[in-house]
Amino acid sequence: MTDTALPAEDRPRFHGEYKVPNGKLVVVDLDVADGLLTGVSVSGDFFLEPDETLLDINRAITGLPETTTAAELSAAVTASLPPGAVLFGFSADAVAVTVRRALAKATSWSDHHWNVIAPTVLPTHVNVALDEVLTEEVGAGRRNPTLRFWDWEEPSVVIGSFQSVRNELDPDGVARHGISVVRRISGGGAMFMEAGNCITYSLYLPQTLVDGISFADSYAFLDAWVMAALEKIGVTAFYVPLNDIATDQGKIGGAAQKRLANGGMLHHVTMSYDIDADKMVDVLRIGKEKLSDKGTRSAKKRVDPLRRQTGLARTEIIAAMIEVFTERYAATPSALTDAELSAARERVASKFGTEEWLNRVP
Repeated sequence: MTDTALPAEDRPRFHGEYKVPNGKLVVVDLDVADGLLTGVSVSGDFFLEPDETLLDINRAITGLPETTTAAELSAAVTASLPPGAVLFGFSADAVAVTVRRALAKATSWSDHHWNVIAPTVLPTHVNVALDEVLTEEVGAGRRNPTLRFWDWEEPSVVIGSFQSVRNELDPDGVARHGISVVRRISGGGAMFMEAGNCITYSLYLPQTLVDGISFADSYAFLDAWVMAALEKIGVTAFYVPLNDIATDQGKIGGAAQKRLANGGMLHHVTMSYDIDADKMVDVLRIGKEKLSDKGTRSAKKRVDPLRRQTGLARTEIIAAMIEVFTERYAATPSALTDAELSAARERVASKFGTEEWLNRVP
């Protein structure tokens, strides 16, 4: 006997929950009959006016195929809203995410077993190659979703996938300071990195975790645990769209992402700890246009190290981050496997260490 042949009261009820970043909790309960959504009930601790709009939202979702995408669900909810409707603490996108979670089309943090890899000193080229390798491994289901902290020794600049080497770097400064230049797979801006001067981590996850969440909102969503960790050590941080992390004293970091065809996703962040700002501006070409929307005339003022704001050692800050992530998501320690390291080194030889890749945008 199939589920749809059972009496309605005996069919399984689907339940999903989604806490909007810096917003409210959205809950959806529903049934599926003959492939269509039925008995839809949206609830939560959000605010909504006028009151009867909740019934409009329920009706908009009812009858849709269970295969409806998050974008289509959001559009249906938006179309149902009467003129002047006010949604406070949630959105049509949040309802769509919650429906997809109820149907197990989208996942939450608690649906996964998370691993943490503590800092391991590796060449910067290998660190960048590992980002591609481990994202592929998570997408293929061969590795649990993982948080990995970087460590390195050589002074480096890691440029974004679409940046021009010529436009971003001063060749004299690169040569003078012995900088290793590497191109990563994600977009975004250049990262100036000396040993111990910043905190860099990579999060490898299935894209189901951000199903229905907009590209822009996914940044803050994936770094909510980081904000909690910083708060724990006395730093109140916030996101400045799209991908900057800041405090009231200035920018402290930036994030970048890459989504792979096999369903894996990379989200990584670099935060300033004790940047040599003079050396940074000697190596990077940071022009007036880059600074035009940052509210400052000086590139040096854009980098506000965590060392000064916390008074803590870099290792203490990383330990606090690992502790918060572990407690929030029941994460367990992990390590890079010999196979993963071997694959990364092969990827350096064939891609990340080549002039062709470095100068793909000359």
